[in-house]
Amino acid sequence: MTPAPNARPAWRRSALWRRCLFLSLIVVPSVLAADYMSALLPHQGGAPVELLLCALFGVLFAWISTGFWTALFGFFVLLFRYQGYRIIDPDAPLPDLPQDVRTAVLIPVYNEDPKNVGAGVEAMWRSLSATGQEGRFDVFILSDTTDPDVWVREEEAWYGLRERLGMDGHLFYRRRPSNVKRKSGNVANFCRRWGRNYRYMIVLDADSVMAGTTWVRMVDAMERNPRIGILQTPPRGVNRETLIARVQQFANSLYGPIFAVGQNFWQLGDAQYWGHNAVIRVEPFMRYCELPKLPGRGPLSGEILSHDFVESALMRRAGYEVWLAYGVDGSYEETPPTLIDELKRDRRWCQGNLQHLRLIFTYGFFPTHRALFLNGILSYGSALLWLIFLIASSVQALLDVLVEPNYFPQPNMLFPQWHVWYPEWALTLLSCTALLLFLPKLLCLIHALLIARSARRYGGALRVLLGVAGETLLSMLLAPIRMICHSRFVVVTLLGWGTGWGGQSRDDRGTTWGEAVRAHWWAVLIGLTWGWLLHRVTPSFFLWLLPVVLPLALSVPLSVFTSRASLGRAAARLGLFAIPEELHAPRELTDKAEALAERRRYSPLGLPQEEGFRRAVADPRTNALHRAMNRRLRRRLDPALVDRALSGEPLSKGEKMALLNSPDSMRELHRRVWTLPERQSAPWGL
Repeated sequence: MTPAPNARPAWRRSALWRRCLFLSLIVVPSVLAADYMSALLPHQGGAPVELLLCALFGVLFAWISTGFWTALFGFFVLLFRYQGYRIIDPDAPLPDLPQDVRTAVLIPVYNEDPKNVGAGVEAMWRSLSATGQEGRFDVFILSDTTDPDVWVREEEAWYGLRERLGMDGHLFYRRRPSNVKRKSGNVANFCRRWGRNYRYMIVLDADSVMAGTTWVRMVDAMERNPRIGILQTPPRGVNRETLIARVQQFANSLYGPIFAVGQNFWQLGDAQYWGHNAVIRVEPFMRYCELPKLPGRGPLSGEILSHDFVESALMRRAGYEVWLAYGVDGSYEETPPTLIDELKRDRRWCQGNLQHLRLIFTYGFFPTHRALFLNGILSYGSALLWLIFLIASSVQALLDVLVEPNYFPQPNMLFPQWHVWYPEWALTLLSCTALLLFLPKLLCLIHALLIARSARRYGGALRVLLGVAGETLLSMLLAPIRMICHSRFVVVTLLGWGTGWGGQSRDDRGTTWGEAVRAHWWAVLIGLTWGWLLHRVTPSFFLWLLPVVLPLALSVPLSVFTSRASLGRAAARLGLFAIPEELHAPRELTDKAEALAERRRYSPLGLPQEEGFRRAVADPRTNALHRAMNRRLRRRLDPALVDRALSGEPLSKGEKMALLNSPDSMRELHRRVWTLPERQSAPWGL
C-alpha cells in the first residue's frame, strides 16, 4: 500500500492566500450589499419583514458571488495562460503505462438500457485498443438491476461484447441480489471482492463515455503523483436532441471550462469528487472511504445518498489529495432530456446534499470540504431562500399599500419621520446583482471569441452570440420553475418524505401534456394566485415580479415545448446551440452511435428485444447463458410458480425475479415450454 504522504505539499501556501482572497471577496461585498439594502427600505431594516429581507439578501448575494468570482478567477488564469498546478497536459505525448499497473473501469447500472450501456463500452474499448494499452485495463459492469427483462438483456449484452470485441478476461459482469447503499454500495462491493487486484479504478456512470487516451493520461497522472487519491475530470454533455438538453450541452461546453479552471484556482488539491468520470486510488479508498450510516431517524439519517462529496472529504482527511483535471478532453456524459427528468434527478440529489448538514462539523475534515458541503446544501437551499425573499418582498409591498404609514413612530415627536424612497439606489443594487449573475456568461463569451478563438468550433461567432442569448433567455424562464420545485424538495425532505431510486431516462421521447400537468399544476396555481394578488393590490410591484410569476403560470407549456426533440433538431439545422462534439464528433461518440444503430439478432425465435424474461425461458442459448452465470444461486425449484408461468397467467416482476433466481426452475421451465402443444407454445415464440 502507498502510505499517505506526510510532508506539507507546496501548493498549500498558494491555496491559503487564494482562499483568503476568495472568502474576502465574497463576505465583504455581501455585508455591504445587505447594509445597502436596509437603506432602501422604509424603516431602514428596523421592521421584522425588513430585517428578514436584509439577512436573506446578504446570504443570497454571497451565494451568487461565489459563482461570479470563480468564473472571474478562471477567466484571468486562461487570459494569462497560467499553467501552475495543472495535473494533466493534454498536449503532451501519450505515455506508456507500466505493465504491472492494473486499472478497473467500473460501470454501475440500475435498470438502464443494456444496448446503450453496451454501445458505450464498445466505443470506449475500441478507443482504448487504438492506444495499444488495453491489457492494463479491465471493465466491470456492476448491476443493481431489479427489472427481470433488463437483467437478462444485460447478460446477453455482456456475452455479445465479449465475443465481438475479444474482451475475454477484460470484461466482467456482476449483478447484486441486494441493492444495499445504492451506487456507493455497488462500488464498495466491488472493492471488497476484487479491489486488491487493482491499483486504480475509473468510475463511470451508465451514460458516460471516455476516450481511451483519457484513461491512459489519468492513470499516468496518478502514477506520477502518489499524493493524489482522486482525480476528477469535468465531463461534457453530449448526445441529446431535445431543446432543453441541447441548451444545457451548449452551456456546459461554453461556460464549463472557465468555471472548472476557477474551481481549480481556489480548491487546488482539496477539490471534490462528482461520483463519475474520475480515477481513484483503490487501496486508500478501501481503507479510509467506507461510508458510515448516519444515526437516528428522519430524512437526514440513514444511508448517505450524496456519497461522492463525503468520499472526497474522507480521502483528503486521510492525507491524500483530490484534484480537478481541467482542460482534459475525452470525458462525456448525457444530460437529462426533459425538465421533468432533470427535476427527478434533483429530487434525489437534494436529499443527499441536505444530509451534509450533519457532516459539516465532522472531526478531521478540511475547511475547504466543509465549504463544499455548504455549497452543495445551498445549491438547493438557496432556492428556498430566494422564494422566502420574494414572498417577504411581496408582503412588504402589500403592507406599504394596505397599512397607513406612521410618520411619528416615537411618542412626543415634534417632527415627522418621512419614508424616503431612493430609486437610483435601488437601480444601483439591482445592477450589481445583475452583474454578478450575467458577467460570467459575458466572460465566457469573450474567452471563446477573443482569447481561445474557438467560435468556429460552435458554428461561428454569430451563432455563438445567438446561442448565449437564447440560453440566457431560456434560463431566465426556467429559473422560477426550478426555484419553486427545489424549494418544495427541501421542504418535503425536511418533513421526512423519502425519495425513491429510479432509473434515469436516456431517450428523447419528450414530455406529454398529461405528464406536464401532473408535474407542474401546483406551480401554475401558485404563479396565477401570486400574480393576481399583486396585480390587484400593487400593480407597480407586480411588474417587478412579472419575470417570476409569468414563467410559473406557463410551467406546463414550457416543460412540454423544451422537451421536444423536433425543436432541438430545428435549432440544430439553424446551427444554434451546437457544440464541438456535434460539428466534429470524436471517434468515441461516432463509434457509440454506430453501435446503437446496428441491428443485432437477439433471438432466433423472433421474440422482441425487450422480452428478456421470455427469451431466458424459451431460447436455448439465452437459457443456458443465464443458468451458467447464476449457477451459484441456491433458490429451490418452485413447481407451483412454474405451472403458473406455463398457464399463461401474467406474472409480476417479483415472480419473474424469483424464477430467474432459481436455475433449477429456469431449467424445468425451459424443458416444459419446448414440450408444449403448438397452440400453447406460440406466446413463447415457438
